[in-house]
Amino acid sequence: MIRRSDLSRCKHQRLPVQLATALVASLALCQSQAGSYEGKSVRIGKGTAHVVVRTDANDKPSAIGIVFTPGMLDGLPKAATGAMSDFPYFLPMPGKGPKTVVDHVVINWESVGHPPPRVYDVPHFDFHFYLVNRAAQKKVRFKNEGESGQPPQQPPSELLPQGYAVPPGTAVTGMGVHAINMSAGELHGQPFTTTFIYGYYNRHQTFLEPMVALDYLLSKPSFSAAIARPSSYTKPGSYPGAYSVKYDAGRDVYEVMLEELND
Repeated sequence: MIRRSDLSRCKHQRLPVQLATALVASLALCQSQAGSYEGKSVRIGKGTAHVVVRTDANDKPSAIGIVFTPGMLDGLPKAATGAMSDFPYFLPMPGKGPKTVVDHVVINWESVGHPPPRVYDVPHFDFHFYLVNRAAQKKVRFKNEGESGQPPQQPPSELLPQGYAVPPGTAVTGMGVHAINMSAGELHGQPFTTTFIYGYYNRHQTFLEPMVALDYLLSKPSFSAAIARPSSYTKPGSYPGAYSVKYDAGRDVYEVMLEELND
């Protein structure tokens, strides 16, 4: 342990070799600690949510995610009959820290779910991590949701992870087309809890999306899983090899994280 008195005496006498070595090691440890950068909090329901970027000892991003309070799951809006059931909430990235492949985040609260029926038609959140800027996102336009099944919107094989497909009916204006893990449990008779989606527009990757059911979040889960990665990406940078959905009882917060970032 290095005491303040030890350091003050160093001004007047030569440091012993052992103390100098300990001091250098202590400074190196301080400089090599992992860090965390937080974006501005946004009010959702009766709680708040914000983006966090975590870094390794070299200040390189190791995880990108959303931290939110339990109140976010309460007091949420519900769509009127026949009205849009999607409620978007924009979350800015941290103003400081290293840049990531994620430009911004949008939490879409799906108050009555969305198609396909008996799969995703339950209240849930779509956590969109956009790789494009907001201007590009707003330019995403489709005449109908079936366009996702047409050749101009089918991504090249190198941008599509093994086991994923872009079926008809997943084109959403302001988002993109959705590539689904065809082996996901909810597509084979199991209740929907959480799944991972890749998004595209005009054959380019546009977003990464964990989807999580409200009931699953209310169960205070501790979930993590590997993410199937494509052989290539439209935008260069570090991409997740896993994601997690967890409730932290000690801090009383939820986290939805993209983890194991690698080039």
